[in-house]
Amino acid sequence: MPSTCLVLAESGVVFGTSGARGLVTHFTPQVCMAFTQAFVGMMQKNFAFNSVAIAIDNRPSSYKMAQACASSLIALGLQPIYFGVVPTPALAFTAMQQNIPAIMVTGSHIPFDRNGLKFYRPDGEITKADELAILADDTELVEADLYDLSTVDDVAATSYIARYLDLFSPTLLTGKRIGIYEHSSAGRDLYAKLFEKLGAEIVSLGRSDQFVPIDTEAVSLQDIEMAQVWQKKYQLDAVFSTDGDGDRPLLSDETGTYLRGDILCLLAAQFLRIEALAIPVSCNSAVEACDSFKLVKRTKIGSPYVIDAFEALLTQFSRVAGFEANGGFLLGSDIDVSGVKLSALPTRDALLPALAVLAMAGNGSISQLVSQLPAIFTASDRLQNFEREQSLQLIEQGVASPKAFLTMLSLGQFDVLSINTTDGLRLTLSNGDVVHLRPSGNAPELRCYAESNSLKSAGLLVDLVLKSVLVFNV
Repeated sequence: MPSTCLVLAESGVVFGTSGARGLVTHFTPQVCMAFTQAFVGMMQKNFAFNSVAIAIDNRPSSYKMAQACASSLIALGLQPIYFGVVPTPALAFTAMQQNIPAIMVTGSHIPFDRNGLKFYRPDGEITKADELAILADDTELVEADLYDLSTVDDVAATSYIARYLDLFSPTLLTGKRIGIYEHSSAGRDLYAKLFEKLGAEIVSLGRSDQFVPIDTEAVSLQDIEMAQVWQKKYQLDAVFSTDGDGDRPLLSDETGTYLRGDILCLLAAQFLRIEALAIPVSCNSAVEACDSFKLVKRTKIGSPYVIDAFEALLTQFSRVAGFEANGGFLLGSDIDVSGVKLSALPTRDALLPALAVLAMAGNGSISQLVSQLPAIFTASDRLQNFEREQSLQLIEQGVASPKAFLTMLSLGQFDVLSINTTDGLRLTLSNGDVVHLRPSGNAPELRCYAESNSLKSAGLLVDLVLKSVLVFNV
């Protein structure tokens, strides 16, 4: 039999910003078993356990991948605990409560022809060092026949809901009419139950039998317009949704306008009285400008980098959290909220930031909360089917000749005030605008982020840059 590291090296699957990602055709049973065996071997060096939790999203390919992971566990003498389709943070929270590792089969927001695996230690999401250890595992692969899976119970969903029912008053959302955009989200069967138990009147919207790759960092124009239509049609106070695996939120204000993920999380962090934050370099500069936090640590993009930063922050502060531009909120420490203990959940979570902002708004409006923040606006979009090598070459040119690079981007009238290469290339221009380009860690895409003094100008800046890149690369 080949070694696990050989199988993984030849698989075409790589670790991205959160988890291993690749084409569905690359996630053969052998590859899934190699990942599982390498992960388990690494975990057994530091933790004692007899079982591993597994869950999936609604992608057509996810069940078969889960079969391979579970069959590998059985061959290794471990018990797989299969929770079926549940949100990633629900699986992570339940596994942490049971002090066991977990594997989530999901490609998050990427198209259905791709998929992925996310791995969780008994104390939270794996780190970048853990990823390297998985890839370096050099044991002989143990292969197994595929077993059918039976869902054990709904404890993952119920414990996740209970986390927030215990935290918030059952009258939190009384008088609120909230639309739940269900599409194919892994959490679509539990969100309405939770919001109803918190007092809201619910309107279920947009349920789909086909997988819908919702990207909360690059929400489609169709989804943006649909939320505004729903708001007017049903007189909604907010629209709530998530990406495919339920760890990145979408929350609209009372006009049906979706909040940017980092703005949503910034408000949530204020409500939760967070002292120190770890956030990727792509997040809105309003986080520092609002002067609400004792320390803001900027990291590379990806939840493992945010989690890595927690260790140092926790030596100085007791209320630590992180978030990403996609809206995923990571709670790095146990905190109390109005006298109720909320345990740490160091992985992306969609529910906490959304509920925190709804609680913060109270009888007022979400848009009013946003209007009180510094007037720094962000936009982002992506070029799909843009190979990573192309992106890296582009960024190298920008680092080598920033002024010529601006000219290529049709921004030659400005100078470069500062350059940040923490993750990709982030340029601050002489007019105060920011342009940030980086290759996606999950798919062959070039991401563009921009900051400006209005939402319109930030969006126009993203459009201009991406169109210029396309012309340049023809």
